[in-house]
Amino acid sequence: MADSMMSKAATMEIPISSNGDSRNLAEDDSLEQAAKIQWSLREKDLQQVMVSGPNLNETSIVSGGYGGTTEGIIPTSSIKGPAIRLNIDFLGNRHIPNEGQGSNMHHASSNSSMTAEEATRGIAVEKFDIMKKWGLNTYKCTKQMISERFGRGSRTVDLELEAQIEVLRETKRKYENVLHLARALTNHFYSMVQTQHALGDTFADLSLKSPELRDEFGYNAETQKLLCKNGETLLGAINYFVSSINTLVNKTMEDTLMTIKMYENARLEFDAHRADLEELNMGPRDAVTMARIEAAQQQYQIHKEKYERLRSDVTIKLKFLEENKVKVMHKQLLLFHNAISAYFAGNQQQLEQTLKEFNIKLKPPGADKPSWLEEQ
Repeated sequence: MADSMMSKAATMEIPISSNGDSRNLAEDDSLEQAAKIQWSLREKDLQQVMVSGPNLNETSIVSGGYGGTTEGIIPTSSIKGPAIRLNIDFLGNRHIPNEGQGSNMHHASSNSSMTAEEATRGIAVEKFDIMKKWGLNTYKCTKQMISERFGRGSRTVDLELEAQIEVLRETKRKYENVLHLARALTNHFYSMVQTQHALGDTFADLSLKSPELRDEFGYNAETQKLLCKNGETLLGAINYFVSSINTLVNKTMEDTLMTIKMYENARLEFDAHRADLEELNMGPRDAVTMARIEAAQQQYQIHKEKYERLRSDVTIKLKFLEENKVKVMHKQLLLFHNAISAYFAGNQQQLEQTLKEFNIKLKPPGADKPSWLEEQ
């Protein structure tokens, strides 16, 4: 009540003359006193709001200012509805904020946090399911493998396909030996060619420095240079032979063996799930067991289809590998025979003709060495 009376006194109408001067000294004192009261009330309201928040039941909203009338005073006790939070600026003026802004930000932040938690939980559940399935499958496969090793479990066998796979593995071992020996021959023959080249240079130098033996040194120098040239041609043929055998053994055969490994793993998984299904079918037929049998039946069908698909892939690859092997080896063995025969027969023309037939291009001497510009 006291605050209300003081507020009314602070906002009382003070008439001013047209020239701006007060009518008498009493009116000036009243104006100065009213201004001080108004300022003290604003300061008091500001301190109260900062300490304990605004009290709408004891606050008035003044629209007129210092020179306004009492018509602009609206008692806040007459305002109905929910409480309104007021913001106080540094001058003590009150502002009503947007009521929905804070609530919208609160709902958005809560929704985003809930979405992040749900996503994290979903990823964790998915990873757990994957690990669970992997663990069960590994356990069943390990159990099946141990049973087969100790002769207690049965395994699916394709006799014809198993025989072809064993032939391929044996062929690969033999071809790897051929590749090893061909590389050894290349290294030894390269050393011999380099020795012949050095020997020919030495004979040529001695023919210039020994007049009495010039002809003899000259003949031997020409012979070694010719042998060196033919040896480089033969090395080109042998290198081509080694490269082709390496591609056949370490790429074509290896790719087929990788498919065979996948087929063998699929066969083990298929037998593991087959044995699990047979074990469940031999047990009691209650509700829980029937559900497990149905799930095992689905897994059995999935792994059966995978096993049959990979078995078909292995059969096709073995067939194409055999055809490719015969074609490649027919060409390479013919090249190797003709090149070796022409070299040791001393038939230079036949040796060069052999390389032309197989489209083998020799690198010029010093092609492997970097140029003087590259060395800088």
